[in-house]
Amino acid sequence: MSGRERALALALVTCGAVVAADQVSKELVRGAIARGEQVELLPFLELVNSRNRGIAFGLAGDVSPALVGASLALLLALLLFLAVRAGERAAIWLPAGLLIGGAVGNLADRVRDGAVTDFVDLSFWATFNVADVAIVAGVILLVFAPERREPP
Repeated sequence: MSGRERALALALVTCGAVVAADQVSKELVRGAIARGEQVELLPFLELVNSRNRGIAFGLAGDVSPALVGASLALLLALLLFLAVRAGERAAIWLPAGLLIGGAVGNLADRVRDGAVTDFVDLSFWATFNVADVAIVAGVILLVFAPERREPP
């Protein structure tokens, strides 16, 4: 298996794992916690059942179909980037898989429900979900991924 094929396979496995973890966790929260209810786990950590109709951290209010379309276009651009650069950057598969998986998880919510289910509420931060964590981790890793070439 070539370096490119290996990177694509690893990215797809990572993506699938993120989507599965995200969707299962959201379904568990929707089934166990009434909408708007809060369950305190620690003094600074609560689980809530909330909906985010905006973009990151509820900005921009309701999301229009145009924003969903733009999200799809960005997701396709990321997939193209992965396909082109997978053989060039040995560590690209992990951030790409995290980013794509997080984007797909939140996009699935928007298409299905018109809003994203958020449930992790830290007293000092906006409410978020597993997909959001994957996206942030993916961006950080992508920025810091080594620029070394994959051996032939």
